[in-house]
Amino acid sequence: MITGATHGLGMAMAKGLGKAGAVLIINGHSPEKMRRAIDHYNQAGLQAHGYLFDVTNDVEVKESINKIEREIGPIDILINNAGIIKRVPMVDMAVEDFKEVINVDLVAPFIVSKHVGKNMIERRSGKIINICSMMSELGRNSVSAYAAAKGGLKMLTKNMATEWAKFNIQVNGIGPGYFATEQTAPLRVDGNPFNDFILNRTPAGRWGDPEDLMGTAIFLASPASDFINGQIIYVDGGILATIGKPINEN
Repeated sequence: MITGATHGLGMAMAKGLGKAGAVLIINGHSPEKMRRAIDHYNQAGLQAHGYLFDVTNDVEVKESINKIEREIGPIDILINNAGIIKRVPMVDMAVEDFKEVINVDLVAPFIVSKHVGKNMIERRSGKIINICSMMSELGRNSVSAYAAAKGGLKMLTKNMATEWAKFNIQVNGIGPGYFATEQTAPLRVDGNPFNDFILNRTPAGRWGDPEDLMGTAIFLASPASDFINGQIIYVDGGILATIGKPINEN
């Protein structure tokens, strides 16, 4: 099950897992986006089922997880991917907006993992992957709520691993760098200062392709990662490995 996988990076990871043989449970909140997404998965030859529920609602999540396991089968792999960001300077950010980001990006993974995890504990088996961020490690102007949530998600990942490893459940995270998606398209125009910044700041010299996440997701969802727990793998083209390229360096 992949939350928020009706588009973007969540869809890319879902496609990778589907191609590796997984039956896909796609979560979302928009009926129209869900319809298009399921059509897309099916046209790619993947077995996908869509479920609309609010990942921040404890009762709704519990009921939906129970329904999924009755109708489709046990959830063996969970990817907590749903998330939002609000780019607002901290002094201008409303408390309600800060709380909304924390609720979706941090509280929701707790809620979904709690209900999926109970069943995994009973079965003594499971893989949980939390989608973290480079903001799990670094701060950045105007994303105080997002960085706070993703930093918290990194530590939640480690704590979940600490509590559940004895039940043969592996809980790890993926921290994507900057990826070429519909959301970043306006930033990737030649001459855009932010595009130049990312290309210069990334040792690989490019934006990530959503398919670059597939391998890491498959690895962490497979038996190949059975003794890896509580780790965050950053798929960022090397950004976190370097202080950056000097301005006058070619």
